[in-house]
Amino acid sequence: MTLNALTIAEARDALRKREVTATDLTMSCLTAMDAGDPLNAFVHKTPDIALDQARAADARLAAGDAPAMCGIPLGIKDLFCTKGVPSQAASNILRGFRPEYESTVTQNLFDAGAVMLGKLNMDEFAMGSSNETSCYGNAVNPWKVDDRHLTPGGSSGGSAAAVAGDLCLAATGTDTGGSIRQPAAFTGIVGIKPTYGRVSRWGIVAFASSLDQAGPMTKSVRDAAIMLGAMAGHDPKDSTSADLPVPDFEAALTGDIRGQKIGIPREYRMDGMPAEIEALWARGTEMLRDAGAEVVDISLPHTKYALPAYYVIAPAEASSNLARYDGVRYGHRAALAQGDGIVDLYEKTRAEGFGPEVQRRVMVGTYVLSAGFYDAYYNRARRVRALIKRDFDQVFAAGIDAILTPATPSSAFGLGEMANADPVEMYLNDVFTVTVNLAGLPGISVPVGLDAKGLPLGLQLIGRPWDEAGLLNHAYVLERAAGFVAKPQKWW
Repeated sequence: MTLNALTIAEARDALRKREVTATDLTMSCLTAMDAGDPLNAFVHKTPDIALDQARAADARLAAGDAPAMCGIPLGIKDLFCTKGVPSQAASNILRGFRPEYESTVTQNLFDAGAVMLGKLNMDEFAMGSSNETSCYGNAVNPWKVDDRHLTPGGSSGGSAAAVAGDLCLAATGTDTGGSIRQPAAFTGIVGIKPTYGRVSRWGIVAFASSLDQAGPMTKSVRDAAIMLGAMAGHDPKDSTSADLPVPDFEAALTGDIRGQKIGIPREYRMDGMPAEIEALWARGTEMLRDAGAEVVDISLPHTKYALPAYYVIAPAEASSNLARYDGVRYGHRAALAQGDGIVDLYEKTRAEGFGPEVQRRVMVGTYVLSAGFYDAYYNRARRVRALIKRDFDQVFAAGIDAILTPATPSSAFGLGEMANADPVEMYLNDVFTVTVNLAGLPGISVPVGLDAKGLPLGLQLIGRPWDEAGLLNHAYVLERAAGFVAKPQKWW
């Protein structure tokens, strides 16, 4: 096994035993990154920074000061501001933007000794489910069928492709409506969205502020526990950050879920659900039952309203957040003709800087916030959101410890297959994941099997608020029972 194929846990143990150095580990990943250019996962490589951080990590390891992430090479989603390094949210409107500050998440990881290999591809401003809205061009799934290139999912598609293709040991992602969990399922890796407020949003380019949450994308549940522990924590710079202690998530992986109650929501059995997804869900249910959990049928009656509510709330918040990109303060500025005024500047700048999907969502968001429509759309969607959260609260209050659902309605689809279709078809990819964001809950995708085409499929576990430790333990049990070890056949 090459060093870049190691898990975080394996690399950590090897580094501490001095069997390998952080510099060797980083060099292996840098070589894999260059070979992996056809995946278009990394859009800004930072080899000099990576090697400097690796040498610093080796010094810490030699001194016996080695946090769990010390010397671990990571990819960073382009949505995270990284000091002095291009951070443009895959958008032309932020081309050339190099922040003068570090996001709290990346600072936490670097303080723990992690190494940054570079910035990862994504959908523009995290708006998309296939990584096809990126100004860098789409990332490509390492998994392939009949020489057909597949989407790695979105918006954290570059993160998923890089981890699944062993270009890095793990990556950061963000999840607004499923953007960690869906690409994780499409690429056969693990991705966790923590409880809203568990991980600071400061220094992450905003899409929908009441829904966005950062989390790790990794090769195993244990790695997710290790990395989440380094990313999480209270941040006074983020008013929505929870002032709660960060548990030892790795220590929570006992593998014992005897007596735990697992809810199976009847509303997630959608009309037209593929038989393979049904069968996978049934298999996962049996795995948890065999591990000693009690499986309980539950109802989340407002689930059917989640997708339309999400696609009112998220664009509304995006419209507000993206108003700052006006060509005046920073970012791209359009060239003006003689006689053009400030309105022309705004219109030309935003038309040149934003891609079609971002423009579509900004227009939808502006419309639902406008006079005469605010109550009919936005306020109604907020009330629906409250009902969806109440559904989950009631289920957890009744003793349910975690909820098992499919992660996606299908395996990865071909690049270009849905890009020119009705946008609503693409939005349906989020049907199993958006409820978790609307309710602010933690959710995790775990690879469980392959479909008939040989592509990975994942199951989603949803946990109680602030109980990432319990959720990770349930995921650990599911991961061990599934025994998923399949890797994409290297074609790049």
